[in-house]
Amino acid sequence: MANNHVHTDKELVKQLKKDNIKAFNQLFYAYSSKLYHFSYGYLKSKEDAEELVQDVFSKVWEKRKKLDEEAKFRSYLFTIAFNNIKKHFRAKSILNRYLEQLELKNESSEDLQADYQSLKSLVDQLVDQMPEKRKAVFIKSRYEGKNASEISEEMAISKSTVENHLNQALKYLRKHLTQEYVAGLLFFLLFIQ
Repeated sequence: MANNHVHTDKELVKQLKKDNIKAFNQLFYAYSSKLYHFSYGYLKSKEDAEELVQDVFSKVWEKRKKLDEEAKFRSYLFTIAFNNIKKHFRAKSILNRYLEQLELKNESSEDLQADYQSLKSLVDQLVDQMPEKRKAVFIKSRYEGKNASEISEEMAISKSTVENHLNQALKYLRKHLTQEYVAGLLFFLLFIQ
């Protein structure tokens, strides 16, 4: 039975690579519930778990042309989910540390949240302005929580090239955050660690 399931996944992935929406839907129905329960186990939030499942399958659709028919689809899905869960907790931790620091200044929580969103928006804009490869390396490192070796393998570039791109990205952010936003440096220190 298990072999039949793997065979079915291979066939569905093959069809998905050809933009077959029915194959996508079959994979979604086969795995969305399992992925939801896996995510809920970590996130303890129905909404966050549902959003994560949607994000994972959105990524599958976006990357469908690059899917490996021979790789286990289930492993691929759960790897994406786990990376998104790590990203979720990292962002939550950063927000909490940032809010704690700003609360020392006796600002209201609405002001703090607005300030954080403004800073995050600025960082996102700066990241979007980076050269494509540097941007991709930075996103994989800081947003997806991947290490230099994983990025090197995924992007087929050397580990030293990955580290160089990261150093350049951090230098660029440091320069622009300190010039453009007074609290940006604080955010930068929290965000980059």
